[in-house]
Amino acid sequence: MPENFIFCSKCGAQNSALAQFCQNCGLTLSSNLAQAQTAAPARAYTAASPVPYVAAPATPYGGFWIRFLAYVIDHAILGAVAAPLFFITVLPAIVRIAHQAERDQEPSPEMIIAIVSSVFVYIALAFVGQWLYEALLTSSAWQGTIGKRVLRLKVVDEVGTRISFGRATGRFFAKILSSMFFCIGFIMIGFTERKTGLHDMLAGTKVLRY
Repeated sequence: MPENFIFCSKCGAQNSALAQFCQNCGLTLSSNLAQAQTAAPARAYTAASPVPYVAAPATPYGGFWIRFLAYVIDHAILGAVAAPLFFITVLPAIVRIAHQAERDQEPSPEMIIAIVSSVFVYIALAFVGQWLYEALLTSSAWQGTIGKRVLRLKVVDEVGTRISFGRATGRFFAKILSSMFFCIGFIMIGFTERKTGLHDMLAGTKVLRY
């Protein structure tokens, strides 16, 4: 590649383009820097794009009040299903006893056994229905009941994955303990760091918002 040259303005001697002083008379070659900068390829600089501002996310855990609202929604749904069940199983026995009372007749032992049995069947069916409703939906792809689904809540294990039917069943029965002593196990949700109730601690679960 041929070398570039510059000429001294005093004596006219030929010098290398990179020389700082004339090799003949020693004059400072002030033009070499400008020529070298002209010969050097220009570097393209791109301005750094500004970092977008990302707001800090809110707590990912479902708090007490939103979970209480989900509870209200779920029990409204269960109540709508349980009402027809009550009319089918318990109400006929109550009507028969009411008719006997109008005739000033004492209810027979068979009648008392019938109404007690119907009440027991109603309570058992309602309990099993509530258990299956919660355990099946919580262990499904929804990861929560209809109330939690509506409010965008989901139940996960300690590592954030979907829980099994067995763990969802254990969590359901652990709620019995949470309801004891003035529902202290549920009240704990409002004061624990990860918004976990007693039943969540026992089942190794947590409720997240999404």
